[in-house]
Amino acid sequence: MIGNNQIWKIYGTDYKEMTVRLLKETDLASLIGDRGKRIGIKPNLVVPSPAEFGGTTHTEIVAGIIEYLRENRFDDLVIAEGSWVGDRTSEAYEYCGYRELSGKYDIPFIDTQKETWHSVDCGAMRMEITDVVDRIDFLINVPVLKGHCQTKMTCALKNLKGLLPNREKSRFHRMGLHKPIAYLQKAIRQDFIVVDHICGDLDFEEGGNPVVRNCVMAALDPVLTDSYACYLLHYTPDDVPYVRMAEEIGIGSTDLSKAEIIELGSEKHTEDLPRSHKLLEVSYAVTDQDSCSACYANLTGAIWRLREEGLLEKLREPIGIGQGMQGKGGKLGVGRCTAGFDVSVPGCPPDEEEIYQRLKEYILKA
Repeated sequence: MIGNNQIWKIYGTDYKEMTVRLLKETDLASLIGDRGKRIGIKPNLVVPSPAEFGGTTHTEIVAGIIEYLRENRFDDLVIAEGSWVGDRTSEAYEYCGYRELSGKYDIPFIDTQKETWHSVDCGAMRMEITDVVDRIDFLINVPVLKGHCQTKMTCALKNLKGLLPNREKSRFHRMGLHKPIAYLQKAIRQDFIVVDHICGDLDFEEGGNPVVRNCVMAALDPVLTDSYACYLLHYTPDDVPYVRMAEEIGIGSTDLSKAEIIELGSEKHTEDLPRSHKLLEVSYAVTDQDSCSACYANLTGAIWRLREEGLLEKLREPIGIGQGMQGKGGKLGVGRCTAGFDVSVPGCPPDEEEIYQRLKEYILKA
């Protein structure tokens, strides 16, 4: 059976069969135990974007989990997820293939954007979580290992945000993301982790620039998992504060020197992900005060395009963004929260193309 200090990996292109083998080798069935438990599967459907774009969980991995569980006589299964603020889960459910998946295996899909919620005490803070969490006995977290426009990296710990109501997701951003993400682990326990490391985008949560690795991983400790994800993306846990915070409050360990990385298969692979991060190359142009991920990601995508065209260097003032800008003034802003600025791109969030066109017009006029 898999141990807390272990991360198991498998490489290939048959993602469903890879996942089934990984679960057999780690003996997930013994870990779950009671066949009567209700098992929740939590993928990442942040946006209605196909998995091959690098932002959402491949359906083949979830199918492998389902088939393994059914083979081992676990029949009470549910898939639960909520997209980020600014997109509808129902669209991602359809576009990413989860409607077809849910119908094929006759498994209910719970849209947490439509769920009721309740407040829980996490020790240093209270937070609201959707009621479906209390209806699950064993939670399998299926994050995508990828970059993030605000936290640099996202994997096991942050993926639980999809089980929050939208208003709590927005509050997380007003609180600076890192502390609430760490304490979220006190509110929702993840019992098993299956990481989609097939083609995650190294910069943006919503994908668009996939980097193919064709790997699926399994682990128990979300802090160790995220520490390993940091390592693969050339960060440390101190570069992603919520990882270190989660360790400090007893969620898991960041100590990779004591981790056992087990790779299935005779051919061994060496991870060699690119070191450059597009986000860091354009972040200087932004003044951010508690922005939501969707708004910030669309902005950074737009200004990266401007940089490639040689226009960003002509911008003489920073671009304001975020909930902290409400009621304030400034020269140039993006999103509804900057409505009081001299020039503001409207929307909540505005889409990348609109931001790009408005900023380009502004720069050329200046």
